[in-house]
Amino acid sequence: MKIQVVLEPCDEGGYTALVPALPGCISEGDTKDEAIRNVREAIRVYLEPVEDDYSFAAENEVLKLTVPAHKIIKRSTLSHIIKQAHMGLGRFLDLV
Repeated sequence: MKIQVVLEPCDEGGYTALVPALPGCISEGDTKDEAIRNVREAIRVYLEPVEDDYSFAAENEVLKLTVPAHKIIKRSTLSHIIKQAHMGLGRFLDLV
């Protein structure tokens, strides 16, 4: 899965990196490379699982789903999908 990141030049120098599919996920850097590194970390933190997100009863069915990247997905939903796919956050970020 790839996530679109928008790099905006700042008037005072540097760049702001926004992730439209993850509302409120934003970072910045003095260079494009720094902004990209920083936004990768922001995405990692944004998608970090919350303990309550993964309380499943044993009888629940676990599915592997493919999700189109162009849709806006809530943080908890995307985290849930990553967990259900047994992908892990590190693997997901490798695909970003």
